[in-house]
Amino acid sequence: MPTPAITATPPATARPAARTALTRLLGDDQGAVAVTLLVTGMIVIVSAAALLGGGALFAARAHGYDLAQSAARAGAQQIDTAAYRASGVLRLDPARAAQAAKQFLAAADATGTVQVTGARITVTATSHQATPMLKPFGITDITVTSTASATPTTGPPA
Repeated sequence: MPTPAITATPPATARPAARTALTRLLGDDQGAVAVTLLVTGMIVIVSAAALLGGGALFAARAHGYDLAQSAARAGAQQIDTAAYRASGVLRLDPARAAQAAKQFLAAADATGTVQVTGARITVTATSHQATPMLKPFGITDITVTSTASATPTTGPPA
């Protein structure tokens, strides 16, 4: 007597019924990929804008410090030649040094304060830098304030 074969697969009519019940339970998934891509795309765009905006902030700070350094160097070139010739002491002409530093800042569309003491000039420069990548977030520009000092030198040591 032959033994009946046991099959592990459900009948063909059971699969569509299960799939139909699952579809009714979960709902239709048409458009799910489009929504996922839209959300992912927006996250990428916002992340890129924040990354580039952060880079713009670092660049603005570097530019502000460069302005302060350059203005201080411009002022450090204004030495008191009479005192240097008479005594060999290298010191700044305070009025000319401050004027040279302020002129440099004005030419760079920046403002600032200048302090001259003996052979040292200290410049605090304030400038406004545009931030085009942060404009969608409401930040159109930032104010950068940097301080740098300089002293005059006679040249490299012999």
